[in-house]
Amino acid sequence: MTLSVTPMSPAELDRIRILPDAGFGNLRTDRGNLPLDRLDVRARVSGLVARTVVVTEFVNVHDTALEATYVFPLPDRAAVTGLTMTADDRTVEAELQERGAAREAYDRAIEAGQRASIAEEERPDVFTMRVGNIRPGERVVLELSLVGPLPFEDGAATFRFPLVVAPRYVPGTPLPGPWVGDGTAPDTDAVPDASRITPPVLLPGFPNPLRLSIGVSVDPAGLTLGDVRSSLHTVTGSDGTLSIAPGERADRDFVLRIGYAGGTETAIAVPDETAEEPEGVYQLVVLPPESAATPRPKDVVLLLDRSGSMGGWKMVAARRAAARVIDTLTSADRFAVLTFDHQIDRPEDLGAGLAEASDRNRFRAVEHLARAGARGGTELLAPLTEGLGLLRDSEGRDRVLVLVTDGQVGNEDQIVHEVTQLIGPTRVHTIGIDRAVNAGFLGRLAALGAGRAELVESEDRLDEAMEHIHRRIGAPVVTDLRVEADGLRLIDDERTPARLPGLYPGVPLVIAGRFSGKPGGRLTVVGRTRDDQEFRTTVEVHERAEPAVVAQWARARLRDLEDAYAAGDHSLEQRIVATSRRYGVLCRFTAFVAVDSRVVNEGGRNRRVTQPVEMPSGWAGAGDVAPALLRMSAVASVPPAPMAAPAPGGPARFAPPRAEAARSRGPVGFANVPSMMRAGKMAVPAGAALTAEQVREIVATEAVRLRDAAGLAAYERRDLLDDLHSRLEVLVGPLSDEEFTPLQQLITFLAGDATLDEKWAKALEVLTSFGGDSGPAQGGGGGGSPRKAFWKR
Repeated sequence: MTLSVTPMSPAELDRIRILPDAGFGNLRTDRGNLPLDRLDVRARVSGLVARTVVVTEFVNVHDTALEATYVFPLPDRAAVTGLTMTADDRTVEAELQERGAAREAYDRAIEAGQRASIAEEERPDVFTMRVGNIRPGERVVLELSLVGPLPFEDGAATFRFPLVVAPRYVPGTPLPGPWVGDGTAPDTDAVPDASRITPPVLLPGFPNPLRLSIGVSVDPAGLTLGDVRSSLHTVTGSDGTLSIAPGERADRDFVLRIGYAGGTETAIAVPDETAEEPEGVYQLVVLPPESAATPRPKDVVLLLDRSGSMGGWKMVAARRAAARVIDTLTSADRFAVLTFDHQIDRPEDLGAGLAEASDRNRFRAVEHLARAGARGGTELLAPLTEGLGLLRDSEGRDRVLVLVTDGQVGNEDQIVHEVTQLIGPTRVHTIGIDRAVNAGFLGRLAALGAGRAELVESEDRLDEAMEHIHRRIGAPVVTDLRVEADGLRLIDDERTPARLPGLYPGVPLVIAGRFSGKPGGRLTVVGRTRDDQEFRTTVEVHERAEPAVVAQWARARLRDLEDAYAAGDHSLEQRIVATSRRYGVLCRFTAFVAVDSRVVNEGGRNRRVTQPVEMPSGWAGAGDVAPALLRMSAVASVPPAPMAAPAPGGPARFAPPRAEAARSRGPVGFANVPSMMRAGKMAVPAGAALTAEQVREIVATEAVRLRDAAGLAAYERRDLLDDLHSRLEVLVGPLSDEEFTPLQQLITFLAGDATLDEKWAKALEVLTSFGGDSGPAQGGGGGGSPRKAFWKR
C-alpha cells in the first residue's frame, strides 16, 4: 500500500491536544554527557487502535557504572503492557508487581551489582524509568510496549505521540527533607512528587542529542481510508509505512490525522482463556444517527470561584466540574476561563477575549484550573460583569456562561440588579458546590439566564450534575442511553464509562466492560432522540482474540478506580493492584521491573544521572522558561550546568522514595484528599432564602417563558421543563412555608412519569396561579428593557 501524506494546515494543527508534560532527551553526569543515543517509535495503526513499541538506546561513554533516571511521555489513554531490557546480547522481560515490591526488587538488584530497570507511572501521561549498573562502554536497549485507542471525530482519527516536555508550574509550600526526585522543582505539600516530574531542560543551541526515528504503518481494518495529514515532514513510504525525515528533533509532538469513511457499528467479545468460568471483555462501538446535525457554534465563559470558602473537598470538586465544562467544547466553539477571588486570573497565552476552543487551548485552560487553590474573598460582581461583557457581541452563536461557586456572598441583591441588564440572550448555568450553599441566590441567577441550577453536596453527586450541564452545552442528538444484552451477561459495575454520555454529532460512542458466560448474542443501545423519539440500534456480538480490546478496557477501568481513590476511597488500593496485575497493564500502584540474574558490577556502586529534555518548539529560549520557574516555590538557585538547567536546591543525586514509603503513602503523587462528604439534603444557610415577593416575581417570569415557548419542538420543550425543574428545586425545594406548597408539589410532578404535554399544562397552570400577572414580559428579570426569551437567542 502507498500512502500520500500532506502537512496539516494551521487550523488542523490547532485542534490537536499538545501535552507539554514530559519528554525524551539525553542524559548527563558531572563527568559529562551520556547520550540517549537513539529513540525509535514504531506504531501499527489498525482501524481505531494503535499498537506502539518505544525503543530507547543508551550508551555509557564513561569509566564507571551508571544508573540512569529519565522522564518521558506517552499518550494519556494508552495502556502500557510490557517492558524488556537488552544488554550484552541478553534480553530480560519485566514483571508487573505492586509498586513497593517492585522498588524493593530493583533496589536489591542494584545493590547486588545486577543490571536492572524499572518503569513507573507518575501521571496518566507521564512516566519514569530507571536502569542501573550500566557498565562502561555498554549499550542498554529498553523496549516499552503499549496499546491505545485513536480519538475519532468528524471522519478522522488522530494518532499523536508526545515527544516534548516544558517546565511546569508547581504550587504549594516546599516540604522538608530530601527531594524524592532529581528534577528542577522542590516537592511541595500540593505536589509531593514535583521533583520526579520536572526534568531539567537543555539550554538553547545544544546540538541534537539523539537519533530520532518514527515509523507508522496504517491498516484501515475494513474502513475506507481517506486523507492522511501530518504535523511533521513525512515521506511517502511503501507497504503502508510513514517515516519522518532524518535529523528531526524531539521538540514537538508527532501527529497524524487519518481520514476514514464508511465506518460501521461493531461489538466484540474477547474471552478470558485463563479464567475458571467463562468470562471476558466486550467492546461496543455505536455511531450517532446519520441525520444528526452539527450543533451551532457556541461562545462559553466559565467562572470558577477560588475564594477561601471554597477550600477542601469543594475546591477539588469545583476544579473537576470546571474541567468537564471545557471538555464539552469543540474546535468550532470559543471560550474564556476566569478564576476569581478578590481578583481575576486567566490562563496564560489565551488573551483577554474569547479563545478558539482548540485542543491546545483547552489543555492550557484545564492546566490553569488544576492550579487553582482556595484563597481570598468572594468578589463575584466583577467576574460576572466581565464574563457577560465577553459574550455581548457573540452574534450568530449560542452564548453560555457557567458559574461554579458556593455563592457565599452578602450582596446578592446588588449583583442581581447589576447583571440583569447585561445577561441579554446569554444562557446562565449555576453549579453550587457545598453542603451549605447559597441556593436562593444561585437559583435567581439561573432564573435570570433561563439556565440550569445544580447543587453538588458531594463528589458522588458531581457526575450527575455535570451530565445535565454537559447536555445543555454539548447538544447531544441522543440522550438517556442504556445497553440491553441478549445472550451476553454484562457486569454493570465493570463498565467504562460507568455513566453513559449522550451521542454527539460526528463522535462514536465506545463502551467496554466485562461479561460472564459464553460470548455471542446481541447488544442493543436504547435512548431518546432530541425530538423525543426512541433511538434503538442492535449489533451482533462477534468473538475475537484481540488483546488490545482487553488492555484498553483495563486501562480505562484502572483510571476510574484511581480517580475514586484520589477522591478519598483508599479502600480501593488492593483492588487497583489486583486489576493491574491480572490484565498486565501498568498503573499508579504497580511497576514493571526487570532484573538480570548476572552480577555485572561488583559492589553495586553507580554514578547516578539525570535527564535534560528538549526546549519545546516555539519557545524562544530561557526567557520563556523563567516565568514558569519563578512561579514555583522559592528555592536557592545555582549556576547553570554546561548542558542543562540544574535542579535548584535539589539533591546531589537521585533519591527515590523507598518501598516502605511507597506502601505507607500510596503511589507518589497522590496528594492527601479529604474524604468526600456523604450525599445528603443540601443545607441552606440562614438568611439565604428568598422572600415570597421575590419568588412570585421569578415564578411569573417562568410562566411567561412557558407561554411563549408553547410552539417549540418537543425536545426543546422537554429541555425547558427539565431546566425549570432544576431552578424550582433550588429556589423553593428547601423552604418550609406552606405558601410554597403548590410549587413544591409541581417539583415532584415534573420529576414523575407524566407525559410531556401533561407536565407542560400542569407547570403553566401552577406558575400562572402562583405568580399572577406581575412578571416582566419576554423573560425579563427585573427593571430595564425586556430581553429576548432564551429559546429565541
